[in-house]
Amino acid sequence: MTEFLRLGVNIDHVATIRNARGGAHPDPIKAAHLASAAGADGITAHLREDRRHISDSDIARLRAEIDLPLNLEMAITEEMGKIALRHKPNACCLVPEKRQEITTEGGLDIAGNNNRINDFSLMLQEKKIRVSLFIDPVEAQIQASANVGADIIELHAGAYSEAFISGDQKRISHELEKLRIGAEIGHSLGLEVHAGHGLGFDTVSAVAAIPQIVELNIGHFLIGEAIFIGLEASIKEIRRLMNKARAATS
Repeated sequence: MTEFLRLGVNIDHVATIRNARGGAHPDPIKAAHLASAAGADGITAHLREDRRHISDSDIARLRAEIDLPLNLEMAITEEMGKIALRHKPNACCLVPEKRQEITTEGGLDIAGNNNRINDFSLMLQEKKIRVSLFIDPVEAQIQASANVGADIIELHAGAYSEAFISGDQKRISHELEKLRIGAEIGHSLGLEVHAGHGLGFDTVSAVAAIPQIVELNIGHFLIGEAIFIGLEASIKEIRRLMNKARAATS
């Protein structure tokens, strides 16, 4: 399996920088345009309940101005459901959200909330919005995702990324194997498999080499690296590494 590996660029942290000072600069929609020109296949944006970075107007502008597919990350709330139905992104990635967290700290518990998630997913799917569930690479959660009728699972790669930073080779191998097995299980159940969270130049290749994964969503690292080499260059480099790793699996 050598299916083309898509890159979704998350622009949240451009908005984080903008909001630190107020005003309109830097503009996350300009970043989305740059990402498109640099080879991104989609744009991801997380509209949080507290609006700490991406705003409602950002989502409206993304739908109006960007031709790439929009993956709207959001919590499972009535408010977010109404926003999704209004803007009709290509996909909604449902994520857990705690107001006190700095970033998303773990995957959804699908197995423990399947009725609520099933109802929310059906509401979106009836409007032709694909449903993605952000989960840890755990068999029970993957099976539960299939049971509630999700279109996509996005495997939480944060534990692997953290293991890589630690330099603990045993832990790195363990977390990478969990992603490999999770991708195999998801694919076998008919789910489209994505991965994301914490990936960068040093960690992307091993995940990109997992053949069942068809999309990686990367944001914080690319925006941070843009400070040093520019956003276009950072996206092109991550794309180069992804393509190289995927080509090596053929």
